[in-house]
Amino acid sequence: MASPAPTTTTTKKKHHARLNNPFPRAVPAAAIRSGDAAPRLSFAPTSKLAHAHDFPVGTRFRLRWDPSLGGTVSLSKVSPLVGGDGDGDAERRRRTMWETVPGVAFLSAGSAATEADECRGSFALRDGRARLVPDRQHVDKIKAFYRCDADDLLRDAAFRPSDATRFPVLVITGLVSAKKAGAPRSCCCGLPRRAGRRAPARPALSARYWILLEEKSDTQVAFSVKIGDYQWTCAHAADPAKPPSPATAMSATSPRPHRPGGLRLRVAAARVQRAAGSKKSTTMTRLSSSREEVAPLLPAAAERAEARPEEFNRVFLTYASSRDERFYGFGEQFSRMEFKGKRVPVLVQEQGIGRGDQPITFAANLVSYRSGGNWSTTYAPSPFYMTSKMRALYLEGYDYSIFDLTKPDRVQIQIYGNSVQGRILDGDSPSELLTSYTESTGRPPVLPRWITSGAVVGMQGGTDTVRRVWKQLQDHDVPVSAFWLQDWVGQRKTAIGSQLWWNWEVDDAHYNGWKDLVSDLRHRGIRTMTYCNPCLVPMDEKPNTRRHLFEEAKKLGILVRDQAGEPYMMPNTAFDVAMLDFTNPEAHTWFKQILQGMVDDGVSGWMADFGEGLPLDARLHSGEDPVAAHNRYPELWARVNREFADEWRRAGVKPSCAATPAATEEEEKDDGDEDGLVFFVRSGFRESSRWAMLFWEGDQMVSWQANDGIKSSVVGLLSGGLSGFPLNHSDAGGYCTVDLPLLRYRRSEELLLRWTELNAFTVVFRTHEGNKPGSNCQFYSNSRTLSHFARCAKMYKAWEFYRAQLVREAAKTGLPVARHMFLHYPDDERVQALTHEQFLVGTEMLVVPVLDKGRGAVTAYFPAGAGAWRHVWTGDEYGAGGGGEGKVNERRTVHGGFEAEVEAPVGYPAVFVRAGSAVGERFVSNLRDLKLLLH
Repeated sequence: MASPAPTTTTTKKKHHARLNNPFPRAVPAAAIRSGDAAPRLSFAPTSKLAHAHDFPVGTRFRLRWDPSLGGTVSLSKVSPLVGGDGDGDAERRRRTMWETVPGVAFLSAGSAATEADECRGSFALRDGRARLVPDRQHVDKIKAFYRCDADDLLRDAAFRPSDATRFPVLVITGLVSAKKAGAPRSCCCGLPRRAGRRAPARPALSARYWILLEEKSDTQVAFSVKIGDYQWTCAHAADPAKPPSPATAMSATSPRPHRPGGLRLRVAAARVQRAAGSKKSTTMTRLSSSREEVAPLLPAAAERAEARPEEFNRVFLTYASSRDERFYGFGEQFSRMEFKGKRVPVLVQEQGIGRGDQPITFAANLVSYRSGGNWSTTYAPSPFYMTSKMRALYLEGYDYSIFDLTKPDRVQIQIYGNSVQGRILDGDSPSELLTSYTESTGRPPVLPRWITSGAVVGMQGGTDTVRRVWKQLQDHDVPVSAFWLQDWVGQRKTAIGSQLWWNWEVDDAHYNGWKDLVSDLRHRGIRTMTYCNPCLVPMDEKPNTRRHLFEEAKKLGILVRDQAGEPYMMPNTAFDVAMLDFTNPEAHTWFKQILQGMVDDGVSGWMADFGEGLPLDARLHSGEDPVAAHNRYPELWARVNREFADEWRRAGVKPSCAATPAATEEEEKDDGDEDGLVFFVRSGFRESSRWAMLFWEGDQMVSWQANDGIKSSVVGLLSGGLSGFPLNHSDAGGYCTVDLPLLRYRRSEELLLRWTELNAFTVVFRTHEGNKPGSNCQFYSNSRTLSHFARCAKMYKAWEFYRAQLVREAAKTGLPVARHMFLHYPDDERVQALTHEQFLVGTEMLVVPVLDKGRGAVTAYFPAGAGAWRHVWTGDEYGAGGGGEGKVNERRTVHGGFEAEVEAPVGYPAVFVRAGSAVGERFVSNLRDLKLLLH
């Protein structure tokens, strides 16, 4: 096993605190303020940088340096003018993809202590005391390297080109420095200040940086930032504006590899000089004596200097924005679609209970630290955004980062690390940007048609209960694709309700005749789906356990370990769990065997739950930093599930069509695999769609509220779609139920009916009983709910043909099935401001759901230039001067589109199709065939 990576994060466990702050800060304050993190930019006025110049980045991009107003750089895509021959800059048009703020450092660095609080999957990662505050950035050189310069590129920037490298590659070099936080009490060498001396020097840590820009594709420029060759310098307080001399401060010209403990400091040079008889002292000195040479001379003051940071652990990227620029993305977000004015943290964690909705958030935070969550907490964040100015950027790697959008004229990204990699994207529209993004981060496969052919019925209660409800569904002619039986492992009663035994084998007592049930369902074309997650629990209290998976994994050494080297037992809801260490290849192999056992029992799919709770102080098999591994873990979890599904498919294990030749990978990519396995996840990060087949949105409250109820499920669906998660859905009716004497959140019949209507227009139509089934209205509660569920399942069935097309499109382009209208109408200001009010299904259907209690009508908005939209229930047309009964309620908005009040009684959600669309005509025809239309 690899030795654990050193970590400087101080983690406090809050699992057992009885009373907690009910109003914790949503995003912890930064120790280094945004203004301090963007010092002034400097460059040598006598160098080549004294004049504006264009530098090539590959063949399609240009970086422009402009020394006016203190210096700025901008990156542009260069393309031929329409009708031009493309020769010469005069015949090319430029679109700025990225630019810096004039005179402001675009790269800076510092150091701060890192602190973390942790409680049952909720995390707060923040700055502790600031140690080094960014001081300046100095640009030395900007140089383009061509293929003939490959050796120089390796020597000067430690970059080894490959055959695929698109030359020229551009390198910006210079110095960054950070000064010691707080007022100086001694000189930089640790000597005390003495009477009569001038103001002491302010210690500063300087380092050389290398920024490398490389064309990765026709629409992407990769950037990487390396920092190395650290040294302490002294600049007297009397000369704060004097920039450090590159020749004096740094003699090396290439980055040195980082060692885990950083570079050793060279201290007490002044004492060495005096001991050697030197009579000369300098204001700024390179301290190059070895530790062995100066060890006999090190006093206590120099030992104190040894405690200084040896390298930076915060990197800041600062660049320009505009006051009216809107920012979308950042993964699956539940409270906001647009983030200008916010500091957005990118950290995987539980979304929370309430997330700002009251009184539930107050109560959850009070009894369990930060468990209420807030507007920024999410299972599946991503360090990616696109803007209304058609700009897009994402970070690679897994370090914790915060995107600061609070300043009207700039963006600042704070990275908890000492290097940065990412990409800047080019596109003329949000669709082009999203396609470019998912081209490099990954897209899901085409789903098997069975999962999208009917309702996925979420049930608990055992064999008899399932058979009884199945009979009711048959009586109501409900199209069912699968029964999802999450309690197949057996149930346990806990303080929060009915929960599962986390030991992934069927409970024969709870599901007596399991194989017969699975076989009977399959004979009628209905699949069986189950549940698992990457955690295990001791099974001493369960009498009919056949395999003790926790003990097996413990003996194999494939569990995440604590600092003592023992299995890390983590409180999760009402019991302690251990987590599989998927940085260990043996854990992959072992868990695939568990999945094989599920499939051998006839299971066709499963919920792959959790994945967001890796402790920030864990010890991992790989030895990597657990803070970065925390964001990577959801991808590892999805990957082991996906690898098993793909390996099973390639093995041709298809009971229903064993004699059918296996399809080629290209055929399966285009058309899906009818007998394929399906799993769905809730936790994720940037590249999760490369591995996950399908997302679901986790545990919303059974409420009408905005931050964690039915409205948040729409926001999560659409924000995830704008962030590269194209196949997503929620639990119909929500999940989190609270049924206490003074605090009640129980699913009402009306909420269930409206949520069911909403989910009939997502990629998968799945129900869930919730964590307290007896407190919630269920689809099988009475004849009204059963009839409504049947009606919505048939609505879902009516657009199956279009859904299959959109799933293939998602696999090919990364575009989501359910779409925020910004994807297709980005210039419409009203569209830019939409959150949960309405959404597109593909390009041909528009859904305006009822999301408020007691409402029987909605306000629909039809953008200018979208043509006319036909209401599927009445045939009335809206927008573009369309007629119909709804015309009397229509009014022109200030943005040029049209608004209309549209009736939406229960069972008749406001759904529109594009007038004249073949998709729309077929959908309406299918509704008529299913006897859902009144005319």
